[in-house]
Amino acid sequence: MAEGWARHLLGDRLEAHSAGTAPTVVNPLAVQVMREVGVDISSQRSKSVNEFSDQAFDLVITLCDDAQAHCPIFPGGAKTLHVGFPDPASAVGSRDSMLRVFREVRDQIRRELMPVLEEEIARRASHCC
Repeated sequence: MAEGWARHLLGDRLEAHSAGTAPTVVNPLAVQVMREVGVDISSQRSKSVNEFSDQAFDLVITLCDDAQAHCPIFPGGAKTLHVGFPDPASAVGSRDSMLRVFREVRDQIRRELMPVLEEEIARRASHCC
């Protein structure tokens, strides 16, 4: 969901990639709740952080404690940040209760992570030239 928000809201100013320490599939509930707010993540795929181990990044943000603990070091001196969110895929209960968790995390990501990215974009722009 974070990659979807970043591409949707900031895609003209950054290139966003997401990956996990134990990737499976993009959760259909994530696709559904993002579609509800006009963001299509249906073409995204679940990727391993290992896919990106040889790429240089300016910024690496971990979103869950497990990723923070197990995220590899990326080349090129990437700045790393941790902005933690609960993993909505761990929600249990009825479909409606799980959708409620996915919506809460979706909204929390927009509210808390997007300002961090915007601030980082502005900081880098002010130091670029």
